[in-house]
Order: sequence, then C-alpha cells, then structure tokens
Amino acid sequence: MISQQEFYEAKLAYEVDAADVAQALAEGGRSLLLIDTRSAEAFGHETIPGALNRPHRLMTVESTADLPRDITLVAFCDGIGCNGSTKGALKLAKLGFKVKELQGGLDWWKRDGYATTRDAGCGKEVCDAC
Repeated sequence: MISQQEFYEAKLAYEVDAADVAQALAEGGRSLLLIDTRSAEAFGHETIPGALNRPHRLMTVESTADLPRDITLVAFCDGIGCNGSTKGALKLAKLGFKVKELQGGLDWWKRDGYATTRDAGCGKEVCDAC
C-alpha cells in the first residue's frame, strides 16, 4: 500500500490545472503542448490558444507521429462531464508520450478566466462548421 504522500505525488505527476498550464504558457510554453482530444468540429468552435487537435478516437501511431516526445503533452476535453481527455491521455501514454490531463478541461480553463479561441479550425471568428 502506498502512503498518502506517494498517492498525491503520483496524482500530480499525471494531472495539471489551468493555473499551472497558463503559467507555463506565459513562460514561453516550451515545457508542454496542449492536445485537444475532442472532435475537429468542437475544436473548430472553441479551444485553448496554441492547442493541437488530436481526437482521441482517431489517435494512432500515424496521427501522432508529428507530436514531440521531449515535452509533456497536456490532454483536455470539454470538462468534468467528458472523459475524452482521459481516453486521449491513455492512448498517448500507450504510444510512449509523457502526458498529463488538464483538470476540468476547457470548462474550468474558461471559469478560471483564461482566453480561448473560437477560430482554431477555420480562421474565422465563427467557424462555418460550427
């Protein structure tokens, strides 16, 4: 059985919150890369600036080949009612990436007052696909 300290250290090894991600991005963002695990349509509607879209259902060796292996990937989805980030994080881990899951996803990111973009998919303020 592990101790409480070991449990919480392990938990923090696999989870990250919006404040920690925002701080890392403000410092240049070279230590992490955001991976939006939702559909292309959801990504095109709104996402976290700088995120790449890799829908968890479509993750394969081929679809993740361009992702860096020397930094932490931060998987996220809509939020607490969605487990796409967990599924994506698991697939990325199985593919050999170092990955953390963003607690609360896009929902908590917005609740904490951080910026999003509504034009990640098509370059328009409101995407035609949305």
